[in-house]
Amino acid sequence: MIPLGRKVTVKVPATSANLGPGFDTLGMALSFYDELTVEVVTETTQVEVIGEGAGEVPTDSSNLVVRCIEHTFKWFDQKLPNLKLVAHNNIPHSRGMGSSGAAVVAGIMAAKGLLEGILEITSQQLLELATELEGHPDNVAPALFGGLTIAWEDERGPHHKKLFVHRGVSPLELVPNHKMSTSLARSLQPESVPHDDAVFNVSRSALLIAALTQSPELLLSATEDRLHQDYRAAAMPETEAVIQLMRSKGHAAVVSGAGPSVLVLASDPLERIEAAKLAEDNYPQWRALLLAVDFKGATVVVHQDSKAGTGGN
Repeated sequence: MIPLGRKVTVKVPATSANLGPGFDTLGMALSFYDELTVEVVTETTQVEVIGEGAGEVPTDSSNLVVRCIEHTFKWFDQKLPNLKLVAHNNIPHSRGMGSSGAAVVAGIMAAKGLLEGILEITSQQLLELATELEGHPDNVAPALFGGLTIAWEDERGPHHKKLFVHRGVSPLELVPNHKMSTSLARSLQPESVPHDDAVFNVSRSALLIAALTQSPELLLSATEDRLHQDYRAAAMPETEAVIQLMRSKGHAAVVSGAGPSVLVLASDPLERIEAAKLAEDNYPQWRALLLAVDFKGATVVVHQDSKAGTGGN
């Protein structure tokens, strides 16, 4: 029985998937966070949204985070109590920074915290739940575990490998005011690609792992792509223009996730400042976020109740 008044606080990083050539495989966690507080209450479940999505996303049981908490409880055959959720959302919605994946992970991690002492949810179970809810693991793996992740699936389910990024790599996220539907972006992908393009991306994906972990000076070549960005360019002309401008000046710019944001993977902090200035001079309406790679991933702190004290994990 989950004690009345038990409260959990969850923090989940933004993510950028694909990273150029690593389509549906590579993802990176970024130091930009959504925070969620969930408390067991007697009254009907209620949701308060502050920041991104306020006034837009549901504030009842149809809320994505609530549905993910409920799904996790059902997965483990546990009874869901009434909850009060307060979501402080910083991650922009429909911009290619993993907002839906962050919501999924927030719900699962909240459930993990609420169920602490009742059952233990393993890292693999977290990934399986998140992939089941999100549909693919490339965003949820870095959101859960932090760092640079390689994600794949086989007959046993989803898997991931976490890698540590070279300390010189300096991410810059360029965020426009307009949104992009992930489903629309995916619909622009062809069902098959030329053999030469597939080989090209295999080579660049392998090179990208080396560039991100050992040799940041290779990032411009390593972020070349022929599998998805060109096909989506017509739907995001300004995004394409930003990328071409950045790359023409030697900056490793790619579509962030499904877009329309642009991720620049600078090889050092000075190069990132140069890229941010270039964006400010040419696209002042775009927001420039100078971020770090998040290495921790999602965290949950458990506050048992006023009488039981506090704990954390």
